[in-house]
Amino acid sequence: MRWDLFKQVYLSLSFPACTVTHPWKEQMPNSSSITQFLLLAFAESREMQLLHFCLFLGIYLAALLSNGLIITAIACDHHLHTPMYFFLLNLSLLDLGSISTTLPKSMANSLWDTRDISYAGCTAQVFWFLSFVSSEYYLLTIMAYDRYVAICKPL
Repeated sequence: MRWDLFKQVYLSLSFPACTVTHPWKEQMPNSSSITQFLLLAFAESREMQLLHFCLFLGIYLAALLSNGLIITAIACDHHLHTPMYFFLLNLSLLDLGSISTTLPKSMANSLWDTRDISYAGCTAQVFWFLSFVSSEYYLLTIMAYDRYVAICKPL
């Protein structure tokens, strides 16, 4: 209350010799926006970053090869067109999707020695990763229930 009174008295005074801008007269917008996130690196030295890149490149290529072989085998062989192999085909596709959302950005950051990801990129990465992982859990639950019915309650 006293501060408001002081402010009114101060503003009512006129200073003919100088012009003073008062900070409380101008309303500055209080807004900030996040444009990118900084990621923690696995290692600080360049050699360890390249080792990280090579290790994850090997893991990524092994996952692509193994899931690609499963998809190709199930799609090409007509004897494997049964419900259980249909579930395995979808499980391989979901695994490819979930590993392809996170590893390429991590490998690129290690290779190019960068540590940032845009806000939109992080949001998209989290959305797709959670979508793929939750779909995998639902599919595994359906597969378990299918096996339960086939074993405990056969036709």
